Amino acid sequence: MARMDELDLPERLFLKGYPFKRFAPRPNDPVTTTMTPLRKPLAECTVALATTAGLSLPGQPPFDKTIKLGDSSFREIPSYVSLEWLEMNHRSWAFDYRGVLRDRNLALPLDRLREMQKRGEIGAIAPHHYSFMGSIVGPAKLIKASAPEVARRLVADSVDVVLLTPF
Repeated sequence: MARMDELDLPERLFLKGYPFKRFAPRPNDPVTTTMTPLRKPLAECTVALATTAGLSLPGQPPFDKTIKLGDSSFREIPSYVSLEWLEMNHRSWAFDYRGVLRDRNLALPLDRLREMQKRGEIGAIAPHHYSFMGSIVGPAKLIKASAPEVARRLVADSVDVVLLTPF
C-alpha cells in the first residue's frame, strides 16, 4: 500500500477530500453487524473467504471498471479452484498488483486454508468463496443487495467464519 507522501499531488488531494462513509454496527442487523462472537472452537468451524481484489474465473464476466461509482456485483468462487485460474479485474491505482498476480493467495488465501484444515486448525473449508471489486465509492447497491445476497449464501453453506482480505 502506498503512503500519502508517495502519491502524486492529484491523488493526495482526491484522498484528502474523499467523503469516506462510516457504518456503525447495529445489534441484530445483518447488514451492519460486522462481528459476531465465535460460538464454537475454530477447529470445528467452516471457513469462507471474501476478497475485494476483483478476482473472477475465466467464463465469469470480469468486473466492470467503467462503472463510475464502482461495480457492486460479486463473483462466486468454488473451493476446488486452482488459484492460477483467477483473473484480476481491479480498477484501483492505489496498490501494486504484481504480488497478487504472482500469488493469488495474497488476495484469496485458499491454499493457506487448505493447510490449516490439514493441521486441524479449522474444521472445514466452505464450498464457495466470494470476490468483490474494491474501490466502490458508491456502496449503496453493495450494502442493500450484493452483501445481503452473499450473506444468505454463506448461511446456506453453514459458514461460521468469513475471512475478509480487503484491497
